[in-house]
Amino acid sequence: MVTGTRKTSSQESAEQFSGTVKESAHQIWLAGLGAFAKAQEEGGKVFETLVKEGTAIQRKTQETAQEKIAQASGKMASLASDMGSRASGQWDKLENIFEERVSKALGKLGVPSTHDIEALTARIDELSRKVDTLGKSPKTASAKKPAVRKSAPASKRKPA
Repeated sequence: MVTGTRKTSSQESAEQFSGTVKESAHQIWLAGLGAFAKAQEEGGKVFETLVKEGTAIQRKTQETAQEKIAQASGKMASLASDMGSRASGQWDKLENIFEERVSKALGKLGVPSTHDIEALTARIDELSRKVDTLGKSPKTASAKKPAVRKSAPASKRKPA
């Protein structure tokens, strides 16, 4: 079997791309060395200038980031508040529906409602007051003669 030394077009383009990448990397390296050499030549002045510029950029970046964070926090707080109020409204509706259904079920079972118990309590209080007033005036109660029951006539009596 004969192996071909002929390269395919995809191999050639891969090698060409690889060569381009290596050349670019080499140029970047040389640029970095040149910048380093120039920095050494000019001494600390360039370094100090770069530090100042870097510090200024860092401050600006931090300020911008803090502003963005504050804006995002405000928006999130607003959204959370909206969602909370919506959820609260839904819970209130659900609670009312639940209370109505429980009330209906208790009514079907014959359990008196709060309104019924309040009405009975008011009626008991009223009757208690009347009993108290009758109990406090014994003169009127003893002045009355007990009613005598008359027996029913013999003709209206039922045989035993």
